[in-house]
Amino acid sequence: MIRLALAGLRSRLPAFLGTFVAATLAVALIGGAALLLFSVLTASPTTHRFDAADVMVSGDRVVSLTTVKDKGKGKQKTKTERLAGAPTLPPDWIAKTAAIGRVTGVVPDYSFPASLTAMDGTPIGSPVGHGWASAGLMPFTLQTGAAPKSGQIVVDPSFGLQTGDHVRVVTRTGVREMTVSGVVAQRLAEQTAAFVADAEVATVSGLSGPTALGVQGASAEAVKEALGVTTVYTGADKVHADLPGALPDYIGAISIFGFVIGITAFATVFVLTGTVALAVRQRLRELALLRATGATPRQLWRLLSAETLLVTAAAAIVGAPLSVIVAEVIAARFRELGAVPQQFAVSVNVGVLLAATALTVLVAQLSARLAARRAIRIAPAQALQETVVEGRIGWVLRTLIALLSATGAAVILAVVPLDGPFGMGMTFISSALLLSALGAAGPLLVGLLGGALSRIAGMTGIAGWLAGAFTRAENRRVTSVAVPLALMVAINAPMMLNSALSADLAAEQERARSAAATSVATGVLPMSSVQRLTGDYTAMMPTRLIVDEGGKPEDYSAYGVQLGGEPVLDLGFTSGQWRGGGLAASAYLARANGWHVGDTVKVWLPDGYTTELPVTGVFERSRGFGDLIAPAELVAAHDPRGVVTAIAFRGDLKVPGMRVSAAHAQAANDADERQGAWEVMIAVSLGFTAIAVVNTFVVAAAARRGQLAQLRLLGATPRQIRRMTAREALLAVTVGLLLGVAVTTIVVAAFSTAQDGTLRLVVDPAAYGRLLLCVGLLGILAGTVPAWLVLRSVRPV
Repeated sequence: MIRLALAGLRSRLPAFLGTFVAATLAVALIGGAALLLFSVLTASPTTHRFDAADVMVSGDRVVSLTTVKDKGKGKQKTKTERLAGAPTLPPDWIAKTAAIGRVTGVVPDYSFPASLTAMDGTPIGSPVGHGWASAGLMPFTLQTGAAPKSGQIVVDPSFGLQTGDHVRVVTRTGVREMTVSGVVAQRLAEQTAAFVADAEVATVSGLSGPTALGVQGASAEAVKEALGVTTVYTGADKVHADLPGALPDYIGAISIFGFVIGITAFATVFVLTGTVALAVRQRLRELALLRATGATPRQLWRLLSAETLLVTAAAAIVGAPLSVIVAEVIAARFRELGAVPQQFAVSVNVGVLLAATALTVLVAQLSARLAARRAIRIAPAQALQETVVEGRIGWVLRTLIALLSATGAAVILAVVPLDGPFGMGMTFISSALLLSALGAAGPLLVGLLGGALSRIAGMTGIAGWLAGAFTRAENRRVTSVAVPLALMVAINAPMMLNSALSADLAAEQERARSAAATSVATGVLPMSSVQRLTGDYTAMMPTRLIVDEGGKPEDYSAYGVQLGGEPVLDLGFTSGQWRGGGLAASAYLARANGWHVGDTVKVWLPDGYTTELPVTGVFERSRGFGDLIAPAELVAAHDPRGVVTAIAFRGDLKVPGMRVSAAHAQAANDADERQGAWEVMIAVSLGFTAIAVVNTFVVAAAARRGQLAQLRLLGATPRQIRRMTAREALLAVTVGLLLGVAVTTIVVAAFSTAQDGTLRLVVDPAAYGRLLLCVGLLGILAGTVPAWLVLRSVRPV
């Protein structure tokens, strides 16, 4: 069977070459996306900041809510959410820990965010500050200078500072001018460090106690028993005692790479299935002849399986190394955009690559079996007849798949709130379901569209008449090239248009929010400095707040806001107002939780402090801003960073240490960063689908060698055949574009309506037109050039 498979590969090399290319791309892209997701899921910071400690103790860094799932059986369900900050430990824990037997030392670790600027206000960096005693937990050692005294600071070498330099240190407690007394020899990959004198660490940080304790000499069990806590860590887990904001955050990266693998997996499986099926359909007459000469269905299944396995195995040898390159290129671009931490590295895992290969092999095998199942199962004479005249193609199963897929897409678009954080992901799933329906009903849809267009083409002369006739007669071949074109449009266009719409709406809301402001000051400023300002301003302090959503803690982007004079930002309150007290929520969040003005909401602040705040207002202009607003003083007291980063104001307001720009400049920068991640995903998807389209056209053209030879034998000139294939390509491209535009229009219209109630059938016409033009030109070139090259090698006899 292997010898027969090898002989088949040699005799039909062009068809199998197309399968090889598709399988190679499948392994490369699925493997690359899987490596990225595997890397972020397994990524963890190094533990060397606490290497000198045997045990680390911290407070609870998560919010946990337990609800009764089944009251009759007493089943409980616990949900957790990570805090953005760290609670301080009780002061008496130091003495309790020191009293444990065999303890040789206890080091209180004060960790707090800080900002360093030059004396002229030029930003230097944002280190994590500590008391000098914390240096012994790594240990850090001095390269130059001496330990800090009052008014002094020691920094790590990444800042490029030298002993004797003067800097401004900004924390939530104020702005201090300090002198660099020393530079340590070590630096951390995940964070930069700065150390102040132990005597003034509480004053500088605003912490009422340490955020962690480093214990030497005791066991974890002894510490747990003495303190009655479970947040005691050893080994690699010691890193969990660090300040959460100082650790790399991979939560966003997990969502991004999960979306990447979803896009690539669907597109590659979709294309691979079509390519393998096209290659197998070219062999149906051969399979029927083998049946007629005595081959059993089992033997033919084994032959197909062996051939497909040989091709996909060869593709895996090439695709696996390419997957590492794909992952590295995408990771590098996301590092540039800031979508992943700078120290993020791709972890090459053999198991992940084998899984990508196994998925590719499985899809190829199933596709080959589905494409050949009828020719192998039915009588040889009937199979031979259907290779000349296309027979039935399993309309019962196809209709069922099409209906289920289309229904699933309709339910998602109609029921799921597309204006929420999962809107983009849901639109991709809808596009995928609609494409699945299109793939199942492809022969019917292509037959209807192609039939109508082919009759129009027949009016353009004999070449057009022949092109129309072949288009109607060879429905499966036209479907196999039109559907990948539809995929190319319907996968990429909704992502491009919906992300552009989101960016436009965010920019529009930002303009409306800041219409009354003349300028925006950006930088870092403590509350004590903000409260000395006079005039009309709105100061914004970024933070994260956790709220109770029906027994599930959920983390949301929020702002602590300080108002000076009259409000400057117009958030578009639909009910109530916010004048410095209580909690204001976005319209989406209020609607999702059923909140109304006057309701009380339980809120956790970054350090774990819990309070209940009344809802005083609901606002609709939350894009690019945040979902919650709380008093800035409350946030500053319980957020380890706790500094204002932006102040919108009217008139001439002097803001020390901050950069002043036009009111809309910052919103534009933020929108550019958000667009970057989507552009990378669109580029990856567009590149793959473009290669897949060309590959499919090449495979289809290679299979027409005999047909073109017959036309030459009947008297057709090469010029006539070239004109005919050009019209055929135009027909197939037009059908593919129409199907892709139909799917795109449905998805974009639903997404647009969910955003602001406006039905848009076309978003960003210029970009949309460029995409369709590029896809159309690519399809025409891919449909004509390979056919012309095949024609050059064809002889009538």
